[in-house]
Amino acid sequence: MYSVRVIGPGRAGGSLASALAGAGWLIVDHRRRGDDLASAASGVDVVVIATPDDVVAEVARSVRPEPATVVVHLSGSLGLDALDPHPRRAALHPLIPLPNVEIGAARLTSGVTFAVAGDDVARHMAAALGGRAVEVADTDRAAYHAAATVAANHVVALLGQVERVAASAGLDLEAFLGLTRAAVDDVARLGPRRALTGPAARGDWATLARHRDALDPAERPAYNAGVALALRLVDAEVGHRPPTPPRPAPAEPVRPAAGAPALTVGAG
Repeated sequence: MYSVRVIGPGRAGGSLASALAGAGWLIVDHRRRGDDLASAASGVDVVVIATPDDVVAEVARSVRPEPATVVVHLSGSLGLDALDPHPRRAALHPLIPLPNVEIGAARLTSGVTFAVAGDDVARHMAAALGGRAVEVADTDRAAYHAAATVAANHVVALLGQVERVAASAGLDLEAFLGLTRAAVDDVARLGPRRALTGPAARGDWATLARHRDALDPAERPAYNAGVALALRLVDAEVGHRPPTPPRPAPAEPVRPAAGAPALTVGAG
């Protein structure tokens, strides 16, 4: 059994602490950024830094190193160098949303995947929670975390667009969630290429044009980007490429933040 102290017991840190406690690990007093952090590594086997990514390195430097104590961060995008100057370091990033401690603790023990690096204690944590550990090297962590962001945050943002567009037709989001769940299930069974359906997969360009005409102009750049991603899947499917549209719709500029360069997204 390991003893663990969490710095930053918010959604992620609190979820992990609760899940590890349920697995028989000893959770000692939490620390927050305003507390004295110098002694946080004293008297425990593991210190978990569960702060936002931007302050992980600052917090790690605030903790006095202990030769036997492993310092672990929960960041998906940071490497082990963020935990300088600690001699024993590890990373543990669960591939699951943690919206609050109660839901998060339950999800962490549901057999999820954990991206790990460094000291073996990260693998022990994943195993104690009944999860699957995958090794992600420091050089790959930015790409790994980008994929995780697309898989969760971007999907949620797209469903926000579904909610807005559905409302313009007098419908609510709930009417479309069964479609989303079935599509995700199909991806799990068949893979993205074979699961893709719809007008882009069929080369139904007239339908895509009607969609664009019906959309609020503010919604079109995201829609066009989605069509482009669908066509990339179609192009990758050998022997299953729809005919090129005779008159492709013109590209539309994405409105950037103030001061940023304009970005043009092809209509596909």
